[in-house]
Amino acid sequence: MEISAKIVNELRQRSGAGMMECKKALVEASGDMEQAILILKRKGISNAAKKAGREASEGVIQSYIHNGGRVGVLLELNCETDFVAKNEIFQQLAKDICMHIAAMSPAYVSADEIPDELEEKERSIAIEQCAGKPENAIEKIVAGKVAKWHSEVCLLDQPFIKDQQNSVGTYISQAIAQIGENIKVRRFTRYQIG
Repeated sequence: MEISAKIVNELRQRSGAGMMECKKALVEASGDMEQAILILKRKGISNAAKKAGREASEGVIQSYIHNGGRVGVLLELNCETDFVAKNEIFQQLAKDICMHIAAMSPAYVSADEIPDELEEKERSIAIEQCAGKPENAIEKIVAGKVAKWHSEVCLLDQPFIKDQQNSVGTYISQAIAQIGENIKVRRFTRYQIG
């Protein structure tokens, strides 16, 4: 099947992916635009995982003030190049994450930052709550309770405020797939009056 430059360009505009990736996806999808978008998304998420180890030392410090000046957020969001740091998609990602932090008040970027003592305390509480449960089910119940707690206190595990079906981490992975560079939340600070 012949894939025209016009349809490749249209897919590129809709997806933000490179020209060659768009053409390959359209060939694989036999010219079906919607199927090609799904192919790009699937490939993008797996490619995002491959990029996770790459150094991200450029980026932006984004600020957000909400609720009449009663809540403020400063976020350091990193990428690999200053070119991407100036990209509209990256800038919007930073703004969206700031808004999420203002609304959801996470305490940590990821579970790796949680102090061991606090993690152990939550695990102990979960074990106490399992009193009387079958011995073989306790570990699964405890793991589920700890994972739920992570989704409350860790930014990357929280359901994203603009799309509750995906976590903030998944939202960032989708941006990595679209932009083609590693992106990391380095740190954030949330301020609230009162």
